[in-house]
Amino acid sequence: MRRGFADASTMARMTASTALYAQRRARLASMLGEGGIAIIPTAPERLRNRDTDYLYRHDSYFYYLTGFTEPGACLVLAADGTSTLFCQPKDLEREIWDGYRLGPDAAVAALGVDAAQSSAQLESQLPRLLENRSRVWYPFAIHAGLAARVEGWLNQVRARVRYGALCPAQQDDLCTLLDEMRLVKDAHEQDIMRAASVISAGAHIRAMQCSARMLRDGQDVREYHLDAELQHEFRRHGSQAVAYNSIVAAGANACVLHYRADAAPVRAGELVLIDAGCELDGYASDITRTFPANGQFTGPQRALYDLVLASQEAAVAATRAGARFNDPHDATVAVLAQGMLDLGLLDKNKVGSAQDVIDSRAYFQFYMHRTGHWLGMDVHDCGSYVEPSELGQVSERRDPLSGEAIKNRPSRILRPGMVLTIEPGIYVRPAEGVPEAYWNTGIRIEDDAIVTDSGCELITRGVPVKADEIEALMRA
Repeated sequence: MRRGFADASTMARMTASTALYAQRRARLASMLGEGGIAIIPTAPERLRNRDTDYLYRHDSYFYYLTGFTEPGACLVLAADGTSTLFCQPKDLEREIWDGYRLGPDAAVAALGVDAAQSSAQLESQLPRLLENRSRVWYPFAIHAGLAARVEGWLNQVRARVRYGALCPAQQDDLCTLLDEMRLVKDAHEQDIMRAASVISAGAHIRAMQCSARMLRDGQDVREYHLDAELQHEFRRHGSQAVAYNSIVAAGANACVLHYRADAAPVRAGELVLIDAGCELDGYASDITRTFPANGQFTGPQRALYDLVLASQEAAVAATRAGARFNDPHDATVAVLAQGMLDLGLLDKNKVGSAQDVIDSRAYFQFYMHRTGHWLGMDVHDCGSYVEPSELGQVSERRDPLSGEAIKNRPSRILRPGMVLTIEPGIYVRPAEGVPEAYWNTGIRIEDDAIVTDSGCELITRGVPVKADEIEALMRA
């Protein structure tokens, strides 16, 4: 019923990457500054109801530096590279109920840290570790109550200044360092993300074929049926969990961007939008496909689908090292703006040319989100979207829809190893002046891309994306 702690076999796999995590800790330590020290706790367990917890999931920053998945742990890293792990002590009685614990005695060899102590000693040992340091780093606004705990530890150090102890005078947000480290994925991370994408692609194929098969057989099909197929395929191939709550939206529900899989019927003649991805060994995948429930697009559905696919192809072509993060979005919007005019979603007599549609953001009625986000350990992964070397280059514009003043800064320059999603969409709700043939149609196409020198590697194309290929797959 509880947690899903790492077992002995999982721990054995973790130790194979000990050197990798040690390298990351050494790199971070070199950035802490003279006399610096960092505190990185993992995530707490969270109560679901009464005495039952949610399935445990570690903190991404902590895991990035340790590869350790147990709760109740904290890493302390000094600028000289010395690492101390606080973790749950061995307790054979609790392990009968809750599962295997690594314990401090085994942690040094298994994880490659310099020292390990029981988490019960954290409160007494932290003030000692902070003493005579010049600055303390920890993740701001991530762990509720951590800032207050740090202040408590520092107050204990301050109480010893009459005995010659020095207290850190500076507190810094560790996320500013770790976000930059995590933004570019190394070969190990990329391989895991490719593997996660293969599993997720297979799950989407399974859901598509299930929908067509059940409708052909005259069965009642619900969104939760397709959600169950996704989760079965995720777990069947070793994924530990979903990377986020799966979206399985039939018919008009696809116009709700963050819709959750529910009990709505899946009907022949309607589209189904599935946005779902698994998490594998701490890394997320993120795929969206939109398909006809019975395997055959109608004419209006196909017209909208081909427009979204064309906009994605333009975004993919704009994704490469040296380009800006905003370039794929701008490419998407240019295609969608012209397509909305061509299909009659927007009246050119009222909104003008495609450039006018872009300038006025008239397209926002049908496309209201960005074309991508960073992807990694978190499905919306960390990392600034502004180019750090150009923070001072600020211009101001007024949003034509809200009237709000917005400060523009140059968007991030893409580098090899960055991973982002490319996910244009179009969402047509009933509205005056909008052709009724398109009403209640939501379409999104999303793939995961690793930036390369020459372009990008789409790691999620194991599931078809062209309309003809989707129809052929669903006939199989």
